[in-house]
Amino acid sequence: MSFELFSLKEKISMITGSSKGLGRSAALALAKVGSDIAVCGRNQTDIDTVVLEIEALGRNASGFVFDVTQKESVRQGVDAIMAHFGRIDILLNNAGTNHRVPVLEYPEEQWDRIIATNLKAYYLVAQAVVPQMITRGYGKVINMGSILGHIGLPNQLAYASAKGGVEQMTKVMALEWAKSGVRVNTIAPTYFETDMVSQIRNDKERFAFINDRTPMGRWGQLEEIEGVVIFLATPASDFITGQSVIIDGGWTAW
Repeated sequence: MSFELFSLKEKISMITGSSKGLGRSAALALAKVGSDIAVCGRNQTDIDTVVLEIEALGRNASGFVFDVTQKESVRQGVDAIMAHFGRIDILLNNAGTNHRVPVLEYPEEQWDRIIATNLKAYYLVAQAVVPQMITRGYGKVINMGSILGHIGLPNQLAYASAKGGVEQMTKVMALEWAKSGVRVNTIAPTYFETDMVSQIRNDKERFAFINDRTPMGRWGQLEEIEGVVIFLATPASDFITGQSVIIDGGWTAW
């Protein structure tokens, strides 16, 4: 087996929400195997930090600020990336946010915000990026899902609904683009130690529940998502599309 199967040399990757958390880890992972990176987010300072980290790995990187929930902002952002890099070979839809309250207390404005960021944004970005992949006959789209697209938990109404939608969105995209050379898959992680779940991590009861519920007895570490991201982005996974790879320490094996 040639390790070129796991190389992204001379490839361009675009990762939304890559200024922190899982998105940052994914961006660094793809840079480690040769990809240049378009770092996308809302906070210029955080983006600049990740750009410097990628450049320290010897890869080219540039930051782009835009709102993934707004079609015109997405178009402008993708146009800027195309102007800078010339193409996008790998798209990782990762931008996400959450709001945790019971169903009967869930505010409509929070529902709209969570669905827009975690679901609507993925198709808006794909619509802007994938046509040039189809023209070239090759591309990878990776949608960041969650185990909450496969299981239910209290206080996760909009987030679980969005991530369930991501699972189905991935299948539809994969079917429509399979003969065009564009592969589409989902990564579905459990709780990883990121800023987005710091409130839960600091809740002793919830922290203990997650550890007890996970057969491996712990949360995911950021570096543990790198291998799956690399696999799905590289030629090693060229005959895989429409699938969901769950990274959960055994949670869904119960």
